[in-house]
Amino acid sequence: MQEVLFPDGPDHIFTVSELTDQLKDLLETHFSQVSLTGEISNFHAHGSGHLYFTLKDEGAQIRAAMFRGANRSLKFAPENGLEVVVTGRLSIYGPRGEYQIVVETMEPKGLGALQLAFEQLKNKLAAEGLFDEDRKRALPLLPLTVGLVTSPTGAAVQDMIRILRRRHPQINILLYPVRVQGEGAAEEVAAAIAAMNQWGEADVLLVGRGGGSLEDLWAFNTEVVARAIAASKIPVVSAVGHETDVTISDFVADLRAPTPSAAAELSVPVIAELQLTVAERLAQVWRRMNRLLDEKRQQLKYYRSHLKDPGKKLLEWAQHLDRLEDRLKENLQSLLEERRYRLALAGEKLNALSPLNTLKRGYSIVRKIDEAGETGMVVTRSSQVKPKDPLQITLASGILQAQVLKRD
Repeated sequence: MQEVLFPDGPDHIFTVSELTDQLKDLLETHFSQVSLTGEISNFHAHGSGHLYFTLKDEGAQIRAAMFRGANRSLKFAPENGLEVVVTGRLSIYGPRGEYQIVVETMEPKGLGALQLAFEQLKNKLAAEGLFDEDRKRALPLLPLTVGLVTSPTGAAVQDMIRILRRRHPQINILLYPVRVQGEGAAEEVAAAIAAMNQWGEADVLLVGRGGGSLEDLWAFNTEVVARAIAASKIPVVSAVGHETDVTISDFVADLRAPTPSAAAELSVPVIAELQLTVAERLAQVWRRMNRLLDEKRQQLKYYRSHLKDPGKKLLEWAQHLDRLEDRLKENLQSLLEERRYRLALAGEKLNALSPLNTLKRGYSIVRKIDEAGETGMVVTRSSQVKPKDPLQITLASGILQAQVLKRD
């Protein structure tokens, strides 16, 4: 060691750079892997992507640098005053002659990185007003088309489709398949919400997935998904995980459902119950009208028996009763016409959105046939099939069996 420090003997005169290089070699050799804990201060995120800060405790401090390649994996945002545990190597920054730690990993002390990131984003978006109740919209009473932004596989999507069909057999369902966990999942979910809004076909969007760990659900705790939900012109129902799972998407959505199945139930009424309600209301109108007419007949009977000269009064009340009966009939007729108009309008909209009408315009539905010969999922992208895969093509009139020759 002494030969390294004093190549020409103890009397060797170093330049500043030589001495700094020697000390740097010593530090990097003997402290190549060091873990430190302390409080962040003087934090600065450089435009290059590198992070610079001071790590301190009550008795000392050390400069720290975390370069862009290392900090890409951070789940939370470092900030002044935050207690952290870092791992890295000691070195010397020659131009200033300061020793420092080059940080390779960093974790918040006493709190998981994901949980801290969750709280940081939650506080940020809440301060912007994205969670305010007055910006949230009510769901439509009778949606004709429901959009699903979720994974095309798994129990969650099947449960939602089954419940929607049970509650409203004629409901239109648009499924935008996305990845719901892993790298790039958040960006896919956000893009799907934007695409659904651009199409404008759906009356309500159900966005979510089945249960999982905090890491599995992380796509729905990201800023890109939160802002996509906030920007949606279509009301959004957050349908993530189990009842005990809470995500950022739940706070920003127009409605939070405890489970994907509950989201389907909350979004669409039972059409049979709705029809029964309309029939009951109509029956109530008839009963009220008949009761009112009976009351007026009783009044007329009373006046006829008690007035000395009932003829004149009788004519007045008979005329009044006729006017009242005409008005009730007019109101009832107006109510019936309004109901018929609304039903006709809904029927026209349902007919316009019918897949059969789409087929008549020259479109077709392509489905993949599985190994058992059963008709499977609808093919919307060439990446879903490969050459020689059998296909079933449904036209406006008839069905074709086909095979993939080439995929572009």
